[in-house]
Amino acid sequence: MNRDDTFKKRTRLNPVILVFFGSLVSGLIYLGYTSSSIRFKVQRFCFNITKEHQESVLLQLPQGLSFNQPSVVGPDGKIVPVTPWLAPIVWEGTFDPTLIDSVYKQQNVTIATTVFALGKYTVFLKEFLESAEQNYFVGFHVHYYIFTDHPEEVPDVKLGEGHQLTVMTVDSSNRWQEMTLRRMERLEKLIESRLVKEADYVFSLDVDTKFYARWGAETLGRLVGVLHPGYYQTPREQFPYERRPESQAFIPYSEGDYYYGGAVLGGAVKDVYEVAKTCREQLDIDAAKSIEAAWQEESHLNKYFVYNKPSKLLSPEYLWQDFKPQTNEVKIIRFSQVIKNYAAVRPNP
Repeated sequence: MNRDDTFKKRTRLNPVILVFFGSLVSGLIYLGYTSSSIRFKVQRFCFNITKEHQESVLLQLPQGLSFNQPSVVGPDGKIVPVTPWLAPIVWEGTFDPTLIDSVYKQQNVTIATTVFALGKYTVFLKEFLESAEQNYFVGFHVHYYIFTDHPEEVPDVKLGEGHQLTVMTVDSSNRWQEMTLRRMERLEKLIESRLVKEADYVFSLDVDTKFYARWGAETLGRLVGVLHPGYYQTPREQFPYERRPESQAFIPYSEGDYYYGGAVLGGAVKDVYEVAKTCREQLDIDAAKSIEAAWQEESHLNKYFVYNKPSKLLSPEYLWQDFKPQTNEVKIIRFSQVIKNYAAVRPNP
């Protein structure tokens, strides 16, 4: 062995050490450590590792594996900031807004955002867009895609610098369930036709919602889900998963981590595409057997997330419900479903 070979052998790093070091540096950025002696170098190095990690890692769980349900709030009442597979759970106080925005703004990223406003749901568009322009990725490139069967009812809302809006006209439906069931298909086609070339990240958000506070780069990740505000402290046996084995969305009572809200889905374009495509295929299989999952695409999304772990979870701060009183662990409400009369906006019960 010559001197060069010896040097290479001594300096070769164990892959496990590399992964650990990358996670450690990413963790420093996420938790907001801002020591002036390491800040600049860590910012640049961290993002490169994070980007590579996002492009290569898909955490898949085999079906039938027995494991304990993770907790979001500990026995001491304090929030849990990380999942058992080491994905961060984004809560107020777990990130530095200025720091994380500055990291992502250097990358000049574009965030596509799909919103489905069919039938009478167009009444929610104005408040959604106006509140988004005050709080949602301010200072970033954002492209809203509004899917609607009433394009003439899309309000004229003043957009901030770097924000734009495109109206996507779609067919009407006389069932609200059908409106929900078609979202994955439409998201899949939009990514194939446009977003794969136009955006870095994509979020699909419910229109009957309102932003109350900042929603920024802390929400970006490879694959992002949100904890449903109604079930984040519920035993998984009581989750409203699809329990019929004949459905593609079926999840056994003994499996599952969290219950994810279908009102928020996000991540890197290619990863969200895999979610949309898989869920659409499973919805098609169910439809061929005249099966409709308990909560339509939300049921299929939960099935996907049980066995394909999201890389980041958003706390219920990012999906609350206006009729719910604020809890001790939720320090700030950022995004919330508004109170509405379902009989007035839905075409069927």
